[in-house]
Amino acid sequence: MMTDFLTNTEMASLVEAIKIAEDHSSGEIRVHIDSTSEDDFAKKAFEIFRSLGMHLTKERNGVLFYVNFEQHYLTIIGDEGIHKKVQQQFWDNLHDEITSEFAKGNYYKGLKEAILKTGLELKKYFPISGENINELPNDISFS
Repeated sequence: MMTDFLTNTEMASLVEAIKIAEDHSSGEIRVHIDSTSEDDFAKKAFEIFRSLGMHLTKERNGVLFYVNFEQHYLTIIGDEGIHKKVQQQFWDNLHDEITSEFAKGNYYKGLKEAILKTGLELKKYFPISGENINELPNDISFS
């Protein structure tokens, strides 16, 4: 699916950033780009979180970046395992950093930096020992 906010090359690079962010951690990161015009984006974000199986990771450390560029909506959902470690302030600060970049038109930069920063937290709290099983796909999903 095409987006007016990210090029195909940038989307491919975000998938690579997810792979890098998940390296040496059992955590899982997904990006979902929504282009529907529904009003209840928070509800839709949680539905997407569940439909993608983000809540099914072994350590409950899935993180979803849910974006609707057209409606200027972003939410970050961290499952209970990672949320207990980083607390709400981490998500709030990350949200502010992303939206600050988005306001400048830096959609790719905002998402990439947030993905990598999330990866650092996942590595800190959920380091792997042994094989690093990728529980969820790294691709960007769309609705």
